[in-house]
Amino acid sequence: MERRNDTPISGFLLLGFSEEPRLQPFLFGLFLSMYLITMFGNLLIILATISDSLLHTPMYFFLSNLSLVDICFVSTTLPKMLADIQTRSKLITFEGCITQMYFFILFIGMDNFLLAVMAYDRLVAICHPLHYRVIVNPQLCVLLVGASWILSVLNSLLQSLTVLGLSFCTHVEIPHFFCELYQVVHLACSDTFLNDMVMYFASVVLGGGTLSGIVYSYYKIVSAIRAISSAQGKYKAFSTCASHLSVVSLFCCTGLGVYLSSAMTHSSESSATASVMYTVVTPMLNPFIYSLRNKDIKRALKILFQGNL
Repeated sequence: MERRNDTPISGFLLLGFSEEPRLQPFLFGLFLSMYLITMFGNLLIILATISDSLLHTPMYFFLSNLSLVDICFVSTTLPKMLADIQTRSKLITFEGCITQMYFFILFIGMDNFLLAVMAYDRLVAICHPLHYRVIVNPQLCVLLVGASWILSVLNSLLQSLTVLGLSFCTHVEIPHFFCELYQVVHLACSDTFLNDMVMYFASVVLGGGTLSGIVYSYYKIVSAIRAISSAQGKYKAFSTCASHLSVVSLFCCTGLGVYLSSAMTHSSESSATASVMYTVVTPMLNPFIYSLRNKDIKRALKILFQGNL
């Protein structure tokens, strides 16, 4: 699609966080630490699920895919932000901005789909335990993950192509530390009606669809757990989905916090700080949530470390 600009622009300015010189070393160290922890934690989950044959189950197949997506997700924004802090530069080229936006939308979409798929996995495991291996078979697992990738790629491609058709004027400051779709679209001088419709349609159909699937799955799960007579049985059933429920709650709450922060304040620092919660903190905490109370993951990690000593 041809790019039409009223005034040619070479790039955008990412306002991001504070420009206070004394804070730059602290911000660099903080986000570098968070990035390394995220990478290390999610890589350990992937290696543990690959190396331990007992973890070659649908639940851990989906979990390893979620860890891979989280690694890609943080790598879309954090390396650029760290480079900007280090070089004191806030410029990102037009092409770089579109590329970053494309991958950001892709991986956040994959996060949504995988969380919904994992909720379905827990639904079948708790409500139909005797038929679990028949229903959630390897072919279905590959199909669900593959379909998630295809839908995420198509959505991201559509969103990015509609941005390429916009005309931008001289005001190219993005009040964020990365090229966030909504912020970029509303810098345009041309009509953004099509972009708004595409964004709202994707939010309702993809975001609302996955959230509805998660809510329905947990409604059925709670109903099934309530029907269990023994307290020990209820605890065992709930413990199998507690980690996933924690991750979903964290993801949804941080996303809601970003939305409310954007609606209530126009401060770039406040908006960027809120976005850190779901773009950085959530992927960083996911490995800890899934491993701290999971005996299988802890056993696999112990074997992994002992085998490398």
